[in-house]
Amino acid sequence: MAAPDWDEIADFVICGSGGGSMAAALYLKSIGKQPLILEKTDKLGGSTAMSGGVLWIPNNHLLARDGIVDSHEAGRTYMDATVGNDAGPAASPERKEAYLRNGPVMMKWLEEQGMKWLRTEGWADYYDDRPGGCTRSRSVGAPMLDGRAMGPLLDKLRLGPMVMPLPTDKAGIIGLATRTPKGMWEGMKLLFRMWLVKKRGVPILSFGGALQGRMLMLADKAGIDMRTGHGVVDLVEEKGRVTGVIVEHEGRRLRIGARDGVLINAGGFSKNAEMRKKYGPQPSSVEWTNANPGDTGEMIEIAEKHGAALDLMDQAWWVPGTMVPEGGPANMHNTDISKPHCIIVNRHGRRILNESGSYMENGQRLYRNDVPAYVILDSRHRKRYAWGYYPPGKTPQSWFDSGMMKTADTIEDLAVKAGIDPHGLKDEVAKFNRYCETGKDLDFNRGGRGYDNWFGDPTVKPNPNLGKIEKPPFYVMEMVPGDVGTSGGILTDENARVLRADGSVIQGLYATGNSTASVMGRCYPAAGASIGASFVFAWIAAHHAAGRND
Repeated sequence: MAAPDWDEIADFVICGSGGGSMAAALYLKSIGKQPLILEKTDKLGGSTAMSGGVLWIPNNHLLARDGIVDSHEAGRTYMDATVGNDAGPAASPERKEAYLRNGPVMMKWLEEQGMKWLRTEGWADYYDDRPGGCTRSRSVGAPMLDGRAMGPLLDKLRLGPMVMPLPTDKAGIIGLATRTPKGMWEGMKLLFRMWLVKKRGVPILSFGGALQGRMLMLADKAGIDMRTGHGVVDLVEEKGRVTGVIVEHEGRRLRIGARDGVLINAGGFSKNAEMRKKYGPQPSSVEWTNANPGDTGEMIEIAEKHGAALDLMDQAWWVPGTMVPEGGPANMHNTDISKPHCIIVNRHGRRILNESGSYMENGQRLYRNDVPAYVILDSRHRKRYAWGYYPPGKTPQSWFDSGMMKTADTIEDLAVKAGIDPHGLKDEVAKFNRYCETGKDLDFNRGGRGYDNWFGDPTVKPNPNLGKIEKPPFYVMEMVPGDVGTSGGILTDENARVLRADGSVIQGLYATGNSTASVMGRCYPAAGASIGASFVFAWIAAHHAAGRND
């Protein structure tokens, strides 16, 4: 690699700072390599920093520490039962095996470097009733992090629209703040932390903020070069091998060489209206996504221009949501709709999904029916449970004034106001209410899995996820398939190397995260499946590029 050809040279160039980028850089730094992280936006952390901040790692060491029996074989059985064996090359047996084999090793190594992990007890696999499923949680996150501990680094970290000082493992309990003593206690602690934050003027980070905040601190301590405002505009390819990148920074273009390779970890294309229209199911809108502002897809297009194959481009990490009159991304309701006294129906008034099930599957079901669909609540839901960012009993008047939320004292009147078939909705509510009496949802088995129950209300009997729609006033809103990122993109092998359409490898080019076609195929098997894969395949890429197998 001739020095005059480059403005500078690093060993490994990482495009994007989302989940996995800093893990890869930390490993390379530990063996004497010089990684370089280039982030096009003004903040580090990617969509991971705005997310729930959880990694799904079967057979991780925290499970054994807590006396829970798990195994590599059980994880593989579960992935085969959920992801399946016909989801395409992104979910090949080799890639699934690489994910399962490397995840526990990576997690333990990061802990040895100073990373702190928190197992989210009770957060069951989303299909825990299938072979290999686990009800005790294979998902791990990071403990809360006082923003003061980050010092100046805090200003470099991307944060979500609402920073909630709540431990990751209390996400299920806090939804019961008005219903159970444990929920009330967690609610009181949350209010106290919120008071502290207001008094100090510095956030207490949790979820993705705590995960990426801690990773950022480790990377900074290790002396890793991380640059914001550096957008990659092209790859440099010489004789079929990617040897560097062309970067735009403050109006200048720089050529940066990469001795060992380039890793693309720049997110998907949730914020790119043209790509959503070209590849995704319709209708679609960039306003529906909660992905970070840099999720615009150009690195996928650049890789394709250099011969990369693409797959699963019609898929996303769907999360059903509602739009608010104030604008902004869709309110996400993956936990809210799991609670009793709530159903989702199509324009004919018929239920179309298990409201308490996997949010990705529910987004897919929305697209198989009507978009938008309609969420129906009775008065007890609004009184007892949160809705989006709003606590129980607090509904902005603007929602009613704008017509976003409609209300009526009878189901038939509610249906007419929303444009739903009133006879269909009346019959469906009557049938659903009978299911609530028996505790058995004969249509979608709502409440039949451990995951369903995790966000249910145990004070409601006989099924914590089933509550009648019978107490007025009733409420209705349109529901859209929002998302937290796309899950299709660049096709890679078990070593995270980018593949051409003929299956050959583009030497020197790696990819991970939402820039890639997911190893999870068209399924979301558990909390943290996307972030887990982003971390693991970045880790794998770093090892392969460095020629190491340890």
